[in-house]
Amino acid sequence: MTANKLKEAMFYRQLPDQRVQCFLCPWNCKIAAGKVGVCGVRKNVDGKLYSLIYGKVSSIAVDPIEKKPLNHFYPGTKVLSLGTYGCNMRCGHCQNWQIAHVKLDGEHDPGAEFISPEQLVALAKEKRCRGIAWTYNEPIIWFEYALDGAKLAKAAGLYTVWVTNGYINPEALDMIGPYLDAYRVDVKGFSEEFYFKIAKIRDFKPVLDSAERARKKWNMHVEIITLVIPTMNDDDAQLKKIAGWIRDKLGPETPWHVTRFMPYLEFDQLPPTPVETLEKARQIGLDTGLKFVYIGNVPGHKGENTYCPKCRQLLIARVGYQTELIGVAGGQCKYCGEELNIRHD
Repeated sequence: MTANKLKEAMFYRQLPDQRVQCFLCPWNCKIAAGKVGVCGVRKNVDGKLYSLIYGKVSSIAVDPIEKKPLNHFYPGTKVLSLGTYGCNMRCGHCQNWQIAHVKLDGEHDPGAEFISPEQLVALAKEKRCRGIAWTYNEPIIWFEYALDGAKLAKAAGLYTVWVTNGYINPEALDMIGPYLDAYRVDVKGFSEEFYFKIAKIRDFKPVLDSAERARKKWNMHVEIITLVIPTMNDDDAQLKKIAGWIRDKLGPETPWHVTRFMPYLEFDQLPPTPVETLEKARQIGLDTGLKFVYIGNVPGHKGENTYCPKCRQLLIARVGYQTELIGVAGGQCKYCGEELNIRHD
């Protein structure tokens, strides 16, 4: 592997003995020469840090924006979605583990396609997508490529989306903040014990801080998702804490998705989340004062729909990713004029 074929990383400093320290995310990895950080895709080559994944696309598709899921962000539009390799968490139930849990060494390339930022924007236009979403694996660790792509996308009139675990340092978030429109972030639970068990990180406060910073400092549209896992984060205490944090730090108009878990990988011994548990979680959110709480992964459930929090009329009907706008006009309820926190043209 030669360094001149790679992209030098941002957010690192050199240390003695050809070591480097990456400070893109709160791991703040100290990396010896020839080694990679926790994410598996940022490598120390002769005392400099390089991204092994710049422009390397493992998956790309045209998706409905509701698949992210984003329910209040340009509803009914299509988004060009793409992912690469690696992640800075190690979730034991990851649906995309084949790409997220990969560690690259610079020599082995598991079949990635190179797409330049310029080609990416052109492809989104060609496919008649309204925007671009960095998703499937963690976009934080794809920072250099996502930044370049987001700048070009915004200049071309496209919206930009990160589907993220939110585990990023504020300096990095501030650099890309002006170029991101939506920040769909996981709040997996609300205890250090749970976060360590599920994602192998000990402090989840940076996740909360990044969501609040994205919303308040950069005016991104923020939606929160919680995968409700039986016996692990389905207790009333954690659900109430998540709902209260959303209300107090992001605002009661912020959408919260409580989503059904299906048994997988390390947690395949657990049952699927009972629908009744999701209904309880939704009611906790509403009782806490949140205006929009959605049930996910239960196609056809009325909890997929958007109702006016004031007059209770059905405004957006959803079945899976099929969306019908019924009562929305200019981001407001067309029946009573209530503001709905919907980004739109």
